[in-house]
Amino acid sequence: MKHFHEFAKRRLANRTPPSRQRRLVPRTADGVYLIDDQKRRLLNFGSNDYLGLAMQPGPDLPPETEDGDLTLRGSTASSLVCGWSQDHQALADAIADWEGTESAVLFPSGYAACCGTIATLAEADDLILSDQLNHASLIDGCRLSKATTAVYRHLDVQHAREILEAHRTAHAEAWIVTDSIFSMDGDVAPLIQLSELACEFGAHLVVDEAHGSGVFGHSGTGICESIGVKEHVFLRIGTLSKAMGSQGGFVAGSTAIVEHLVNHCRMLLFSTALSRPAVQDASRALRHVRHHHERREHVRNLAKWFRSEYSGGFDSIAKEPHSASQVLGIRDEVPIIPILLGDDDGATQASAELLEQGFFVPAIRPPTVPEGTSRLRVSLSAAHTKAQVTELLKALHRIVGRASNENSFSQ
Repeated sequence: MKHFHEFAKRRLANRTPPSRQRRLVPRTADGVYLIDDQKRRLLNFGSNDYLGLAMQPGPDLPPETEDGDLTLRGSTASSLVCGWSQDHQALADAIADWEGTESAVLFPSGYAACCGTIATLAEADDLILSDQLNHASLIDGCRLSKATTAVYRHLDVQHAREILEAHRTAHAEAWIVTDSIFSMDGDVAPLIQLSELACEFGAHLVVDEAHGSGVFGHSGTGICESIGVKEHVFLRIGTLSKAMGSQGGFVAGSTAIVEHLVNHCRMLLFSTALSRPAVQDASRALRHVRHHHERREHVRNLAKWFRSEYSGGFDSIAKEPHSASQVLGIRDEVPIIPILLGDDDGATQASAELLEQGFFVPAIRPPTVPEGTSRLRVSLSAAHTKAQVTELLKALHRIVGRASNENSFSQ
C-alpha cells in the first residue's frame, strides 16, 4: 500500500505543478445562480444550459417562473467547471466510506471510468497486463494509454507471471487490469493469486467491479470484499448503472490517485458531469445496499438454484483449476448465466423462440464473444421470483433441449 501511495503522489507531482492543480468544488444550483462551497451566491455564466431546459421541472417547457423556483436536473457542465454539486460530493464521499478508501470520484458512465482511468494512469514507460476477456472499456483504456500492453490468457495467472518475469524490469510501473466478474461468461477473476502476483512484482492491481458491486461482499462492495483481497486492491472501479439501478461510474482509491484523475483524465475533464437525478438515485440505492442485504442474497440464491436445475450449456469457456471462483464457489452465485450454443443461427433462433413464449433472453454473438461461442445470456435480478425463473427453465428445456427432466423443476 505504501508503494502505491507514494507512486500516486509522485505521478501527480511530476505531471502537475502546484499552480496548475485543479480540484472539484461542490456547488449548489439555484436557478441561474450557484452557491459555492463558501456560501457565495453567484450568477452562473459557466454552464452549457443554453436554452435553460436543465432547470425545467418536467418534460414540458416551464412557465414563466421567478429565479430559484426551478429545480436543476441537468448538471450543465463538466465537473471541473460547475457540474460538480453538493450531491455529487456527498455521493463520492459515501462511496469512499463504503469502499474503505481515502477518496472517490464520479464519472458519467462506467465505460468512461474504466477507459479513462487506465488511459490516464498507465504511461509510456509502463507495462499493462490485461485479461484476454476484459470488458471493452478496459481494453480501450489500454489502447489509449501509451503503455506497452500484454494480454494474458483468460484467468491464467501462470501466463501473467511469465509475462512479468520476462518484461517487468524493462518498465517503470506495471499494472494488472481485470474485471472481477466477466460479463459474458460469469467467470470470476482469480484475485487472490493476482494480488499476490502484483505484490511479488511491484505491480498495481486494478479491478473493475461493475458486475460485483452491490451483489457480493458482506457490505456489498463486490468480489474483492467477498474473497478477502480488498485491502490489496488499491484501485477499484465500479458502476452505478447495474446493481445500483442508476447511471454513471466511479473510481475509489487514494486521494492522490483521485486528484491525478481530476487533473488529467480526459473522460472526466471533457465530459458533462453526471446528471443530478442520477446522482440522487444512486445515493438512495447506495444507502439501501449498505443497510439491506436481502436483495443480493435473493439474486445470488436464484443464480445458484438456476445452475443446480439446469445442468448444461453454461460451462466456462476457459478454465483455471485454481481460480478464486472455483476455490470458493462464488461463480455458482453469479447472476450471469451463459448458455453456450456455438453457432450464430442457433443462438438467434433460440432467442427468437423464447421471445415468442414471452421471455427476453438476448443472443450474444461474435465479435462480442469469441468465434464459435455464440450463446444465450441469462441475467437474473432480485426482482425475479423463483416461479418466474422456473418458467424460464421450462422454456429453455423445450427450446434448447439441455435440461434433463422438466418435471424436476420445483416451485
